[in-house]
Amino acid sequence: MSLIAYQPPGPVSQSFHDDDSFVRGLMGPVGSGKSSTCCMEIMRRSLEQEPDSTNTRRTRWAVLRNTYPELKSTTIKTFTDWFGPICTMKWDTPITATIRLGNIGDGTGLEMEVLFLAMDRPEDVGKMRSLELTGGWMNEAGLMEKAVLDTLTQRVGRYPSLRNGGPTWTGVFMDTNPPDDDSWWYELFEEKQPKNYRLYKQPGGLYYDADEDSETYGTYLPNPTAENAHNLPGGYGYYLRQLDGKTEDYIRVFLCGLYGTTMDGKPVYPEWRDSYHMSPNPLEPIRGLPLILAFDFGLTPACTFLQMSPRGQLLVLNELVSEGMGIRQFYGEVVMPEITTEYGGFRIEACGDPAGTTRAQTNEKTCMDELLEMGLLCEPAVTNEFIARRESVAFFLQKNVGGDPGLLVDPRCKQLRKGFNGGYRYERIRASGSTKYKDRPVKDKFSHVHDAFQYGCLQIRGEMNPVRAMPVTKKRAAWA
Repeated sequence: MSLIAYQPPGPVSQSFHDDDSFVRGLMGPVGSGKSSTCCMEIMRRSLEQEPDSTNTRRTRWAVLRNTYPELKSTTIKTFTDWFGPICTMKWDTPITATIRLGNIGDGTGLEMEVLFLAMDRPEDVGKMRSLELTGGWMNEAGLMEKAVLDTLTQRVGRYPSLRNGGPTWTGVFMDTNPPDDDSWWYELFEEKQPKNYRLYKQPGGLYYDADEDSETYGTYLPNPTAENAHNLPGGYGYYLRQLDGKTEDYIRVFLCGLYGTTMDGKPVYPEWRDSYHMSPNPLEPIRGLPLILAFDFGLTPACTFLQMSPRGQLLVLNELVSEGMGIRQFYGEVVMPEITTEYGGFRIEACGDPAGTTRAQTNEKTCMDELLEMGLLCEPAVTNEFIARRESVAFFLQKNVGGDPGLLVDPRCKQLRKGFNGGYRYERIRASGSTKYKDRPVKDKFSHVHDAFQYGCLQIRGEMNPVRAMPVTKKRAAWA
């Protein structure tokens, strides 16, 4: 057997290999070694297959790509770059690679069959319905339909047959550049998170270093934690030379390895880094410390649940949003039950939009009055000025606490997260000759919860330095 020199591109890829979950996703920027990792995963699992009665390790795999041209020019090319000297290719339909080795070094043989299929049209899913497979690889899965994954999971685990010992491991693994945050991939791995499904996120090749003194509000720098950069032509130069002429969404997705957004506009918080600021697990509130509720009012009230850890890390524990209800109904029917069931025994503090001190024309009561009558003392934030509100959030996004992020968000905060990932944005101004944006974010479903969060950050930051909160403008991002 010819020796193949392979080293996982980095620790995330190594963890991907080590995981036995039924469905695994590997997501990262271009050039991060995702395809090579998946090719080697097929070989690794084949070598681990228990030998049958003939002392041979037998496996059968399906490798899928969204179009036939890309299947041939990228997926198959990567596979043959690794295994060309030891595999036999059959180019009729379906394209098949076969690797047969009499002795892999321990006295056992290997027979590995790989079927390459394109998923150009919805009806192509039917190509899989008669297959008996050990496992499957969806290459650039974010470009395919969810039905492809659903069907593929039905076909794996069927080879070798049980009378021949069955598969030692079975499952589906997938790789992709980050898709949009309204994709099935995002919904599956970030929201539903089924049991025995795991997502591995490789760091971006670049990261955004916020510096508001510059006209461009920062710059993109090489990410020292990027995987596979040492194997790329020019190293980090591979990523840096792609910056020119690219849209912000392209840079976020393909170079920084962040989820894209279907929204048109400029993100309010380029400092946000999803894989860094999102907690992979639910956050536990800390007993003995106050729980801070931050409100936005109006007919779409929102509330964020915040807490400062003893280390100085801002924890976003929860979010509550609504439509078509006043603050009394929102607090009584939505917020108060949440406090009772989830945060019983905590000391509650509250703050909110200063506009909540304005009296209603009907009964002359303010939103603050309504909350006080229901037993909650809510203080108005020091200002409603947008720049101050944005800076208060950016302060925690850029803050570093002993190597950990200064801001950590619980997975249940879905609306807040989507807003950070681009939903909360400056609207593009249609102007000939240049791209410009409005100086205030779009008012929509993402803005209400972000407004509430900003008031909370204003309050907490002011308490950290009641005389004068440290300006963000000369502070640089500490995360990588």
